Amino acid sequence: MKFILGTKEEMTQIFDKEGVVHPVTIINAGPITITQIKENEKDGYDSVQVGFGERKEKNINKPLKGHFKDLGNFKFVKEFSAQGGSVLDGEQSPKTGDKMDVSIFEEGDNVVVSAISKGKGFQGVVKRHNFAGGPRSHGQKHSERKPGSIGSTGPQRVFKGTRMAGRMGTDRITVKNLKIVQIDKENNKLFVKGAVPGRRGTLIEVRSL
Repeated sequence: MKFILGTKEEMTQIFDKEGVVHPVTIINAGPITITQIKENEKDGYDSVQVGFGERKEKNINKPLKGHFKDLGNFKFVKEFSAQGGSVLDGEQSPKTGDKMDVSIFEEGDNVVVSAISKGKGFQGVVKRHNFAGGPRSHGQKHSERKPGSIGSTGPQRVFKGTRMAGRMGTDRITVKNLKIVQIDKENNKLFVKGAVPGRRGTLIEVRSL
């Protein structure tokens, strides 16, 4: 399994060799550094922990400094599962301190992208759940976007799970089967076809299928 961390930049469009235009999202990916390898015998599960980005040393507490050692001052730390030891097996088994960049991927690879979606704050039912709202005629004046009845005559209570107004966004979203259209190895950029969740600067997790 191939994986990398990055930040979302922007959307644009690029042309392939056949002259076909593709809408793509630019991801500033890597390089990432392996900070720890967890094994089932010692930690209870198999995973690879990686660090990405940089931040000031004064903003890192002492336990993290001891954990990172001399590998760097990382802004983000994430773990990628190595279930069954698939990542840890083979001749090219990763080691602590190894670095990975966009060169591990190839153009045409299908990947899975995960990120935190944009936060939209407190929203009503029309925006949050696509309610149609009430008609603007027949005497309605101030209730066009109201949710309507939320109770029932029988059990005089509101059922759990009733769609109502509330916080919208800031959810972990995973999008599958996105295609890597182009790779810029010099600038560590991935051009992924389609939309990716999050705003500019959002941490993006890219994994191979």
